[in-house]
Amino acid sequence: MDKGLHFTICVVTAVLLLRESSQAGEEKDPGALAAPKPGDSRGGGEGLPTLTVTTILEDPYAMVRGPELEGYCMELLAALAAMLRFQYRVRLVADGQYGAAGAGGNWSGMIGEILRREADIAVAPLTVTSAREEVVSFTTPFLQTGIGILLRKDTASQDLSFFHFLSPFSKETWTALLFAYLLTCFCLFLVARLSPCEWNEPKNEENHFTLLNSLWFGAGALALQGATPRPQALSVRVIAVVWWLFTLALLAAYIANFTALLSSGSEQLPIQTFEDLVKQRNLEFGTLEGSSTFYYFKNSKNPIHQMIYEYMEKRREHVLVKTYQEAVQRVMDSNYAFIGESISQDLAAARHCNLIRAPEVIGARGFGIATAQGSPWTKPLSIAVLKLREAGDLDYLRNKWWESSCLRRSGERWGPLEPPALGGLFLTLGIGLAFGVLAALAELSSSSRRAAAHAKKSCCSVFTEEICTRLRIKGTARQSQETSGKANA
Repeated sequence: MDKGLHFTICVVTAVLLLRESSQAGEEKDPGALAAPKPGDSRGGGEGLPTLTVTTILEDPYAMVRGPELEGYCMELLAALAAMLRFQYRVRLVADGQYGAAGAGGNWSGMIGEILRREADIAVAPLTVTSAREEVVSFTTPFLQTGIGILLRKDTASQDLSFFHFLSPFSKETWTALLFAYLLTCFCLFLVARLSPCEWNEPKNEENHFTLLNSLWFGAGALALQGATPRPQALSVRVIAVVWWLFTLALLAAYIANFTALLSSGSEQLPIQTFEDLVKQRNLEFGTLEGSSTFYYFKNSKNPIHQMIYEYMEKRREHVLVKTYQEAVQRVMDSNYAFIGESISQDLAAARHCNLIRAPEVIGARGFGIATAQGSPWTKPLSIAVLKLREAGDLDYLRNKWWESSCLRRSGERWGPLEPPALGGLFLTLGIGLAFGVLAALAELSSSSRRAAAHAKKSCCSVFTEEICTRLRIKGTARQSQETSGKANA
């Protein structure tokens, strides 16, 4: 009897352990992150609570890909269901609206479905606002955004300035380049005079590397053209080669930065702020009808924002759009600027490379999950969102669904090249110039030693005389003339 009881206890314990391990496996199962079909139930298994989830079709939050819904919000929902152990049934909002209060106090969109108990939670790019917070509860925001201006590049461009070709380099860089050019030409002139290989007999020969010729030689290298005179001494050739390499690298940087400037359009936007948008007369502008962005401008006390609201209210039939896709298409097809969520505009600029978002972003806000007031799911969902953020899962989803080659290009920040960016190039030029001058002194020193040995004079005195003769110092020249006059007498 004791053996039978012991056997029964062992069997029950083994069954319980197997059940717990299968449940743990379901929590870590990657298949739990699969996107749901509209109307289908997904979750951990039988016996779990089932939530009705309302959402809205918007790229990249929820999109129809074949028979299933995919997107940022769908993967977020699957991760939350795996953490909190619930099943869910996804349905698209019936009227295609986010949620706004009507004249009779009735709410439309996903907020209305939450209030009418047609859905338990709303997982969508739903902005947390004070008006919505009064009727429903929101979790901790899972995405941060603001209000920006979406434009088409060709409608937002302006005439280039007359000296726009100077924009690839900063003023400091152009100043450093001018100084490097003058210093290099002076070193060419100096080294050509000091080197006996370039100018062996100063009294009888003519030095081709005059100051003007040196300036012309340096300018020819800047234009990638060969210019006379041709250097013959090793020291002069060292400086010439270093200057050629410097100009090649500098021209490559200039061309690359100038191309990026022309293609980016970031410095060509006349509409940088909302005030610029109000002052111009070429573009119509509007936002989503009934959206939180519209009510932000309606309730704002800022005079510029009030002017934007009055413009949209007077022409609401022409400038307000029904869907985000309609807004993007209208920006692409006509002279229209769309005011909306900056994070969605970044995605539009990533998918359509002819679109760009203006720099100014106002009204910092967040996207949260909406639940009914008093719902027991509000706090657990908020904690789960915080855990996903701390684990880096939200950043992973953000990078995954916003990734595109066009996004990477638009994310680049163009700016004129500063001297520190070309510091290594200028340092190499300086080292080359110093090496060329030292090589010229070495050549002159070698020639002076041979002349001193032949004339049986001090090497230092011959070296000094050679330098004075080649640099044509007046005092030394006058002294040599007096000495020759006494010898003739």
